[in-house]
Amino acid sequence: MVVLNKIYTRTGDKGQTALGNGARVEKYSARVAAYGTTDELNSFVGVARLEAAGETANALSRIQNDLFDLGADLCRPGMDKDAEAEYPPLRAVPEMVDRLEAEIDVMNKSLDTLRSFILPGGSALSAHLHVCRTVARRAERHAVELAASEDVNPVAIRYLNRLSDWFFVAARMANNGGKDDVLWVPGANR
Repeated sequence: MVVLNKIYTRTGDKGQTALGNGARVEKYSARVAAYGTTDELNSFVGVARLEAAGETANALSRIQNDLFDLGADLCRPGMDKDAEAEYPPLRAVPEMVDRLEAEIDVMNKSLDTLRSFILPGGSALSAHLHVCRTVARRAERHAVELAASEDVNPVAIRYLNRLSDWFFVAARMANNGGKDDVLWVPGANR
């Protein structure tokens, strides 16, 4: 259980922050960018939940919890040192990716095949989910960049990749099952 009885610590006032293993790094480090963008995504998912109901709201709630776990994974370097850890660190697991894929498959069965790119928009929920999709892609890019120089759980990267797909399909579902998708018309304003 986490206990936070004091919100400010002043330990970051000089531009550094603590990672999950206690190491201090610059706030602009690749690792902080990866888990910080994951945190940003979680906030956008919270905004999308304001428009969601039923199973979509439940799925977004699960995703928010996953994203917090994922942030904990990304802020804890040294996967090879997990066995030495005082307590087992949270790590993204393949079952998280499997769940997203199963949910994508269920949603996608009721959608017509795309014959055009779609523009973000339509319903408010769809627009919010498209924002989530693009922020998930940015979080994935940061995680991939981090993985080029440091240890990163590969499942974390797979999760972010699949999550952006989930948001895309869910955005179509939020547009009346894709019937109200806003289609891109190449060169329409020339």
